[in-house]
Amino acid sequence: MIAGQLFLTLMLAVASVSANSVSDLVGTWTTKSRKVVTGPGFYDPIHDRFLEPNLTGISYSFTADGHYEEAYYRAIANPQDPSCPKGIMQWQHGTYTTSSDGAMELTPIAVDGRQLLSDPCSSPVGAYTRYNQTEHFKAFKVSVDAYHGVQRLDLNSFDGSPMHPMYLVYRPPQMLPTETLNPITPGKGKRHAKRATEATFSMKNLVSRETVGDPDRWLWVGVFMTAVGGITLFRS
Repeated sequence: MIAGQLFLTLMLAVASVSANSVSDLVGTWTTKSRKVVTGPGFYDPIHDRFLEPNLTGISYSFTADGHYEEAYYRAIANPQDPSCPKGIMQWQHGTYTTSSDGAMELTPIAVDGRQLLSDPCSSPVGAYTRYNQTEHFKAFKVSVDAYHGVQRLDLNSFDGSPMHPMYLVYRPPQMLPTETLNPITPGKGKRHAKRATEATFSMKNLVSRETVGDPDRWLWVGVFMTAVGGITLFRS
């Protein structure tokens, strides 16, 4: 009886370690809508702009050698006018580490992160800026979803609260190159910190226009000739 209990405890421990191993993280994960996915279909580094998904969602990708990428597209409720929500899109990539207690730390490449924040009822122009936010997850778990029968990733925020579950869509992951995509040119950091050039862009009913700019956009032209392009107007 005791031997049987010890065996069961050991098996559960092995299963727990397996469910939280780095190798299980490898791939691209996305929330239920499956419309938000990391890679060139979400952020175009050539023209330094977002490509709008059909639905909101979250996506994370992880490599076996410690690189990650994330894509966020969310609606923000407007209590003063429920018919006029705000919209936000965010993209980052960088490196990640895991600890023995199951926690995970994501450290972005600071100059590459992007955020588009729109309040269409207040202004026809969204705020498009660099974005840099280190993330800490208290725990992560990879398992097979009992209902959908596919691999599922559960992340717990820094305070332990669970995030929306994500499901495996690609393995190996679908990601942009893991090195710095938009380095700041010496002496031009302030100009690139916040851009003011306008280009027509739609975040469905959330955003009508965005502000875009040109932080070294030609760096990746030769690499991303197949990425979706656009016409951008530039101001000094």
